[in-house]
Amino acid sequence: MTEALVQVENLSRYYQNHCAIKHLSFNLEAGEVLGFLGPNGAGKSTTMQIISGNLAPSEGEVSIAGHDILEAPRAAKQHLGYLPEHPPVYRDSSVDEYLKFCARLHRVPRGQLGTASDRVKQQCGLETVGGRLIGNLSKGYQQRVGIAQAIIHDPPVVILDEPTVGLDPIQIREIRDLIRSLGSQRSVILSTHILSEVQATCDRVQIIRAGELIYHASIESLNQRRETSIRVALRKTIKIEQLSSLQGVDHVDSLEDGRYRLFFAPDSSPDALVAAAAQQEWGLYELIPEQQSLEDLFIELTQDEEANAI
Repeated sequence: MTEALVQVENLSRYYQNHCAIKHLSFNLEAGEVLGFLGPNGAGKSTTMQIISGNLAPSEGEVSIAGHDILEAPRAAKQHLGYLPEHPPVYRDSSVDEYLKFCARLHRVPRGQLGTASDRVKQQCGLETVGGRLIGNLSKGYQQRVGIAQAIIHDPPVVILDEPTVGLDPIQIREIRDLIRSLGSQRSVILSTHILSEVQATCDRVQIIRAGELIYHASIESLNQRRETSIRVALRKTIKIEQLSSLQGVDHVDSLEDGRYRLFFAPDSSPDALVAAAAQQEWGLYELIPEQQSLEDLFIELTQDEEANAI
């Protein structure tokens, strides 16, 4: 088994008496896009700052491509690209000037500065704006410049912290396409509070609440976790216990006007309900499949955030 590109072990960070993150442990494998999802204030940016070496942990260890971020920061950061929540762009520089400056900071050989700049401009859709001042670009293009500086030295790991905040829907779609293309070439950690962002771009998701990891699984598993229910209407009044005893039914909620909501176990079907309704003449006249949205699931998983926030 190959070593994970990013290894986070027992990571904690305290601000005086406040614990921003508590005992986080996770890995990032090669070729993986990991969604780091949570409400605002959950500890996402603190985690990203520690992984990128911009903030020291109170406890725990972080290694990038086998290099400890505290003991060998230069070696670790050579394998890492980072876009913070607010892109570190110089508004008075042109795109070309800024990217070549960032390349020198990352020790790209002088003879390769132009090649590296051209490569990331092509990857990030910046070919036509190389000579323009960054301050005159739209927010979406400034975000592209921020991503370009993160990959100018061709790192195997890229961390993106809230990369679509403040963008319009068209710009968001363009940045998501860019993130997907990055994921085909390197490993990416995407930190966000937007569930649709993770769905659209990530292979795996971790949900953080009040500084603690509360859920981690593949996107496919997250989709399968959604509860499946069926709303039915019956002309005959029956006891909830009769519905609850049907095969595959987990529990039943009574609604108005002879309607019920039946929650089914995974991979179960309403066949037993239909058969019982016909056999016992319940007068079944409405059967509507329902499924909990991923947004509802996210709220369910993080609903205690406000209570834990300070």
